[in-house]
Amino acid sequence: MLIGIDVGGTFTDGVVLDKGRIITFAKEATDEQELSATLLKVLDRLLSDLNSDAIARIVLSTTLVTNLIVTDRGPRTALLLMPGFGLPQTAYDLAPDTYFLKGCIDFRGNEVAPPDTQEILAVINKIKEQGIKNVAIAGKFSNRSQKHELLVKTMLEENYPEASVVISFQIAQQLNFPRRAFTAYLTARTRARWNQFIDDMQEAMKERHINAPVHILKADGGTMLLETAREHPCETIFSGPAASTVGGLALTINDRMNSVVLDVGGTTTDISLIIEGKPLHASQGAKINGKLTHIRSLAVKSIALGGDSVVCNNAGLLKIGPEREGAAACFGGQQATITDAFNYLYELQIGDLSLSAEKMNRISAELDTPVMDLCREVVDKTMGRLQETITGMFKEWEQEPAYRVWEIVNRRAFRLDRIIGIGAAATVIVPRLAEELNIDYLVHQYSPVANALGSSAARPTLAVNMHADTQADLFTIDPGGIQGNLGKVRNLQLEDIKEITRRYLQDIAAERGLGEYADEAQFTREEQFNVLSGWDRMGKLFDVGMQIDPGLINEFKGVDEI
Repeated sequence: MLIGIDVGGTFTDGVVLDKGRIITFAKEATDEQELSATLLKVLDRLLSDLNSDAIARIVLSTTLVTNLIVTDRGPRTALLLMPGFGLPQTAYDLAPDTYFLKGCIDFRGNEVAPPDTQEILAVINKIKEQGIKNVAIAGKFSNRSQKHELLVKTMLEENYPEASVVISFQIAQQLNFPRRAFTAYLTARTRARWNQFIDDMQEAMKERHINAPVHILKADGGTMLLETAREHPCETIFSGPAASTVGGLALTINDRMNSVVLDVGGTTTDISLIIEGKPLHASQGAKINGKLTHIRSLAVKSIALGGDSVVCNNAGLLKIGPEREGAAACFGGQQATITDAFNYLYELQIGDLSLSAEKMNRISAELDTPVMDLCREVVDKTMGRLQETITGMFKEWEQEPAYRVWEIVNRRAFRLDRIIGIGAAATVIVPRLAEELNIDYLVHQYSPVANALGSSAARPTLAVNMHADTQADLFTIDPGGIQGNLGKVRNLQLEDIKEITRRYLQDIAAERGLGEYADEAQFTREEQFNVLSGWDRMGKLFDVGMQIDPGLINEFKGVDEI
């Protein structure tokens, strides 16, 4: 049996999946201040009629790290940058407590300028005086040579042992210094709280005599083991939209229709795209607070519009959201919501229709507008907002390589076939939206818990990138910032480098418990450049990427039909 639990902004859902059938599910209101407690409430409800020995795997999707970042509640964190020469310091507006250090590495990993140890010591003392105990270190081209970052880390450990230190080359090995630095900063800021969450979960599993592996859902729609996730908290951002996307895959397994996944929650709506059975990725990485990162993520967007968005009179004008003040009126809430407007207009018989009528009639009287006209206006504005957002997302999606490749291969403009509705409010909103867009839609009997279903069925993912420099006799592997020597073999070919990359992916996959998926990994990047001096070739540079794509675990064969 598989367990999936998704912590949403409004509700936390959990399912137990056994042989293609959801045998039980649970829902609890999410307490933003006590996410762990909410999650464990759902887990305990799922376990009440189960033998824990029968559980094969548990996957958790949590908003913990996302909340820490977007609400600015993480601890004060210092960012130590070694940007080298070129751009002014004002170009690196990444964190409030940023300190710039001397030292420069070039793109081949050669030292251009050494660090100033006295300057480093002075900065360490400033950080210590201000009581900042979380520090991220990032040097330009540290993914080519780690020695400057390691020097600063060593000095911090010797002179300020209380500090918790993150170095950027262990977080990401890709080029683009600002993204790597910002990713390291976010990691340093969230790691302590994230590790406390992992400790809490591991202790909770022990208390409940659960021996099954526990995974965390990542932003790219894949999973990783809970223990592996300790050093990578930021990979769990946007896990909610990722869960709904994989939930859409789970509801339409072996389906190759181009689909927008619309997860209509109580507070927000998450939107993503599936192209012929594969989720669309954000090729530039996740964007957080307007800044790009090196975090692999699906191409998703969230808007502050949900089924429980309040409908009210605002100084004589109709106002819709973004606030949520509890459940819809038809479910006993105190305020009229979007759900109530749909319920009354279309006589959907959701909850207590008379309560929807009562709240909508009150607002219509306040606005001196016939109640049916008011409901139509709410519906029209909701549909307009969703259509506008989807249209805007397609303009962004058009820039993604996978989207363009589809158009080239199919020799025609991309065509959207369907909307997949996820979330409890999808049954209300998605059929009307599909009618407006004149396309097909799917709202499955499991749509209200599809996020948790997606979590339970998501497969592990892994991306490995290798950079090799035959002249320098050096290679670097990401993740982990592993470095080694090639053995002075100057006649290495691209196929040789691909084979080395494949071996490292298999080794890392085995360490992370992903061995059964290693053979399904595919190459995503193959680049080779000659290094010339005069008329002579002095060596070669290689960049190779390989990954286990997101999808569904091998044992998942789909869910029962409606």
